Amino acid sequence: MRLTWIFDLDNTLHNADHGIFPMINQLMTQYIMRHLGLSEAAAQALRVGYYARYGATLRGLLRHHAVDPDQFLHETHILSELLPLLRWDRQVGDTLNLLPGKKILLSNGPQAYVEQITRRMAIIRHFDALYGVERVAYLPKPNPKPFLTVCAQQGLSPASCIMVEDSLENLRTAKALGMRTVWISSEPRRPCYVDVRIRSVRELPRVAWDTQKAT
Repeated sequence: MRLTWIFDLDNTLHNADHGIFPMINQLMTQYIMRHLGLSEAAAQALRVGYYARYGATLRGLLRHHAVDPDQFLHETHILSELLPLLRWDRQVGDTLNLLPGKKILLSNGPQAYVEQITRRMAIIRHFDALYGVERVAYLPKPNPKPFLTVCAQQGLSPASCIMVEDSLENLRTAKALGMRTVWISSEPRRPCYVDVRIRSVRELPRVAWDTQKAT
């Protein structure tokens, strides 16, 4: 069975918590303030609440406020503001090169962001396909539809896929669909829907060896 690795981007392949996520959160709060006429406190509460409920603030805004998704993504992912904040392990590219099989990136971020971040990291060449949220009908993980869209478009069986993520909710969905799961985390626990827990993507070649033996 030929393996396909499906990677998340933020906090999986780079450290989004360092600066990128705080900046995106700030831009999202400002967007909500402008377009919904809310105070900063109310906008922050709405942003956090929709993220917790739907897995992405955009999904809540689409469902309850009929915002323009492309405008939202443009105003909340200003690349000139985000790219200087990018921090990543320079060995990520070497690690990806060692992994057998196809590699796909599936992110809740917009397509331009996904392409520019992977290009700046010099890892874009390792991926057979990049999926921003626009390519999956603006449906963010952990909704199962993005996973199924990727599998359908790429001709994949979930059983041949390994999902690499920092989000447990996204991994729960992937496991329910039949994928194997790798959790990027320093936490000592390992929920039942996580097959392997590692601290960084540098450990993935070992996981590749284990999964090949399992098939």
